[in-house]
Amino acid sequence: MTKRKTKKKSTRKKSIHKKQSINYKLINSILAIIIVLILAIIFILYTTDSKKLKESKELSQKVEKTIKKELLKVEEISKEELDKYFEKVETKKDQFEEYTKDLYEEYIDKDHKIEQDDKNILIKKDENLKQKIDEEKKQENIKIPIKKVIVKDQPLAILTNKPKLAIVIDDVTTKSQLNKIKKIGYRVTPSFMPPTPGHPNSANISKDLDFYMIHFPLEASTFRAEEKNTLHITDSYERIEKRVSEIRQWYPNAKYTNNHTGSKFTSNTQAMDRLFKALVKYDFVFMDSRTSGKTVGKQMAKKYNMPYIVRNVFLDNEQDFAYIQNQLKKAIRIAKKNGQAIAICHPHSITLKVLRESKHLLKDLELVYVNQLSY
Repeated sequence: MTKRKTKKKSTRKKSIHKKQSINYKLINSILAIIIVLILAIIFILYTTDSKKLKESKELSQKVEKTIKKELLKVEEISKEELDKYFEKVETKKDQFEEYTKDLYEEYIDKDHKIEQDDKNILIKKDENLKQKIDEEKKQENIKIPIKKVIVKDQPLAILTNKPKLAIVIDDVTTKSQLNKIKKIGYRVTPSFMPPTPGHPNSANISKDLDFYMIHFPLEASTFRAEEKNTLHITDSYERIEKRVSEIRQWYPNAKYTNNHTGSKFTSNTQAMDRLFKALVKYDFVFMDSRTSGKTVGKQMAKKYNMPYIVRNVFLDNEQDFAYIQNQLKKAIRIAKKNGQAIAICHPHSITLKVLRESKHLLKDLELVYVNQLSY
């Protein structure tokens, strides 16, 4: 019996041992399979990433080659072509203005420099005017506003011996623009575009102003965004005369006009002759915005016995605070050197901001309307 029991126990132990060894083998097999699978996944991922890496390297090399080719092309472009490119793309921030190289040039008309003798005459006339006003003030015992001191269309009716600066703001078409201009805090001259369907009220908003100008659209050399009813060099005198007559009806109190664009028109003697003839007929004075260095404005002014009024500096060819303020400093320098100057700008938000925040630069000048300059 004991032998049988011992045999049974040993048989059981062997079977248990067998089972355990089978379990270990199974586990080892499973672990081996798992390891193989992990290695396979790692291999697949590695080979895939290698392909992607290779593809990305190839792509970057292609891009690099393309960039090098383009850079070589750019280097081959002449300086003149680059200037044209930047003139067309970089500086044309205002689609309604004609940006020519001449707009970047300062202009000094030596014939109109105020000499000391002229300054003394201005001072004497100014003192006489002030004395007369003081006498009237005493008699009437009332305070006369400064605007009453300014005699309309009398250039010599000035208040101080300071250099004079007239700032003309072109392209004014809306009441909103005019309200912002009034907040500048000193005297500037708005120049209004003639009415069109795009800005029909540009004449009505000028009615209550002491002084303003007409911004007269004339043909440009290369310009796409042309104003409606812009005058061209091929226009007859009858058409030009009709246009000037129309503007006179819209602006019955205006006397001064300056050209909007007009590099082509102002360079054409025949066209300018026809324009000046019509301007004289309707009692307008022309101010040359000088969009072209080839302008014949001075020649026509002399022929028609008209003062030649011309801008000295454009302020906002670039709509950048520092640039505009530096241009204003140029205008101030010219005014101090020559006794007076004219600066032209536009009602851009940045331009108006510069003018508002540059009062400290103007402390040695008298800000005047164009009709208060000496010519």
